[in-house]
Amino acid sequence: MTAVQGSTVDITTEDGTADAYLTHPADGSPRPAVLFYMDAFGLRPRMRAMADRLAEAGYTVLVPNVFYRHGRSPVVELPEFIDPVARPEIFRRIGPILQELTPELAMRDAGAYLRWLAGHPAAADGPVAVTGYCMGAVLSLRTAGTYPDRVAAAAGFHGAQLAPDAPDSPHLLADRITAELYFGHADQDPSMPEEQIERLEQALAAAGVRHRCEVYTGARHGYTQADTAAYDKEADERHWAALLDLLNRAF
Repeated sequence: MTAVQGSTVDITTEDGTADAYLTHPADGSPRPAVLFYMDAFGLRPRMRAMADRLAEAGYTVLVPNVFYRHGRSPVVELPEFIDPVARPEIFRRIGPILQELTPELAMRDAGAYLRWLAGHPAAADGPVAVTGYCMGAVLSLRTAGTYPDRVAAAAGFHGAQLAPDAPDSPHLLADRITAELYFGHADQDPSMPEEQIERLEQALAAAGVRHRCEVYTGARHGYTQADTAAYDKEADERHWAALLDLLNRAF
């Protein structure tokens, strides 16, 4: 197993300073870069552990606190384990923060994250990969469509609202995407119903985007998150296999 080195870094954006977690193989040599988008619960130990696992596989991984406008992480204090009883109160606090992160602000920030990676010695030259979870899957899809020259591959897992019937839906960026995409949907996920899964699939196919969209039977929204009650070990391992396979093809 590759030894990794992780640290907190600060990224200057057009709107302030975003704290982030950077992890990479400890030898420090340039590796393909992965921009890793957190879920709505934020940059926390689970996110860092997942990023470290990617770094162990040979990648330089950046996990920005996308809620940085509301403070450094943790923006919202969380219990060590997020159970169904705790969720309503957590989302009462997270909801307004999430609403304020508009697509325009998020993609302005994405440009700053990508520029920062391009200038870091641990990141190899060339395009990056992007992965995201929950709301991070939306950010992953938007980043692939907004910065097609910078993104070689993009993935999203248990994504929410990837293809709603809305004028600013992320799936409408499909015709700008040049990356290969992978999405792992949870079939027990009311935030990504069957009609949205079909709408996303149709948009990607019509645009000629290389992609694979799979439905994980029996999995719930948040199935990759071991610090929540939604965690599903089998679905999580399936996600890792799919993600690493995508990255292997991209680099």
